[in-house]
Amino acid sequence: MPEKHIFYDELGNEIEFVVKAKFNYDDQEYVALLPAKEIDALTYILKVEMNDDGEEVLVHVDDEELEVATDVYEEIIKKHLH
Repeated sequence: MPEKHIFYDELGNEIEFVVKAKFNYDDQEYVALLPAKEIDALTYILKVEMNDDGEEVLVHVDDEELEVATDVYEEIIKKHLH
């Protein structure tokens, strides 16, 4: 069963996301997520960090880092398709 995360939009509506991939680049772990109910939706890439309790938390990625992480993710997808 795929790993899932629940997020809430600005109106408080629950949105379920499915983890499509976890990957590392430059000693940083990232996760690629898709909304579970939207097949043609955009892929969201977030950074995985540890909070003070040692639990994983997903964190926003700035534009520059997102560009690099997206390139890495796209390369991973290309390798898995071939």
